[in-house]
Amino acid sequence: MAGNSQRRGRRLTPKAGAPKGTGGKNKDSLAGRGRTLPADERPWHKAYSGTEKLPQRTAWKQDKERRAAAEEGRAPKIGQPGSKDTTWGKGGGRGTPTTKGRGGKPAGRGGPRVAPGRKANPAKDSPELLVGRNPVLESLRTQVPATALYTALGIDVDDRVKEIVRTAADRGIAILEVSRAELDRMTGGVLHQGVGLQVPPFAYEPFDDLVAAALEQAAPLLVALDGVTDPRNLGAVIRSAAAFGAQGVFVPERRAAGITATAWRTSAGAAARVPVAQVTNLTRSLKACKEAGFVVVGLDADGQTDLYDLEAAVGPLVVVVGSEGRGLSRLVGETCDLTVSIPMVSDVESLNASVAAAVTLAEVARRRSVEV
Repeated sequence: MAGNSQRRGRRLTPKAGAPKGTGGKNKDSLAGRGRTLPADERPWHKAYSGTEKLPQRTAWKQDKERRAAAEEGRAPKIGQPGSKDTTWGKGGGRGTPTTKGRGGKPAGRGGPRVAPGRKANPAKDSPELLVGRNPVLESLRTQVPATALYTALGIDVDDRVKEIVRTAADRGIAILEVSRAELDRMTGGVLHQGVGLQVPPFAYEPFDDLVAAALEQAAPLLVALDGVTDPRNLGAVIRSAAAFGAQGVFVPERRAAGITATAWRTSAGAAARVPVAQVTNLTRSLKACKEAGFVVVGLDADGQTDLYDLEAAVGPLVVVVGSEGRGLSRLVGETCDLTVSIPMVSDVESLNASVAAAVTLAEVARRRSVEV
């Protein structure tokens, strides 16, 4: 009988509908949006330093901050437009991945530059894929450990590719031919020039060995990076260090870029020739260098010494390069024996970290060649 609560087989629990899931139209709401952009990559932030066109509103913010800083007698807290490449991820063309937001739609102009499908950073002890013909060739020439060489089908073979394949074969490295689309996927859309070398995690030099090896040279020269977070800048500094005779580079373990595939590629293979050390405490390491006989000089736009008047350039020297935004940290600046500025004829506030390092190392090399 209907409504009889005493009947056999009666329902003892309330009737509920099917639980809502995320397999339907709402599943895209759980999709990740990639990493959070730092301030210098946000076109709407006054710290924006990208290479894309500066929005009018952002230019107004930066101009307002300049005027406020001038009245208060301090350095303006703004970005350096054009100093950081933010074009990757904008177009969505071949080799340029477009980050997607909710609903599969592009996340906006210049969105978060992350590899397609990449949800988290790789483990520190995982192998890296080194790409680019020059970096791969230099790595093979200098006997960098490698486990596999990937070449794209239909690659334009030149002398470098021939030497890459021949050297890899001579060393017994597995050579795998994959489609260009597969290599694009493996590299996350980075320009690979048709070749990729799988290498184990970078082997950093012990700091004490780095200093000892430098002191064995006639003109010891080391480069320290204080909080440089862009691996492209790190790679460019290593490349300049190799070009102008530095015996090594050391960087902090935390809050700084390490040797990744991007740094490898930017260094054009120089990371295989220049020892790089990671230190726990940069200030303590600089003090150890001073005790070993080095003069520590920090690059600073407001430095007390002109680069062209740097008499200490001919002796044991450590050049400290500050971070892309704030320059030298307070403790590192206080640890330096002196700060050096690069004279410039225009009203440009400062140079990119890697460019400033290259200019300084070139001047040190010039002074030393004159002294010989």
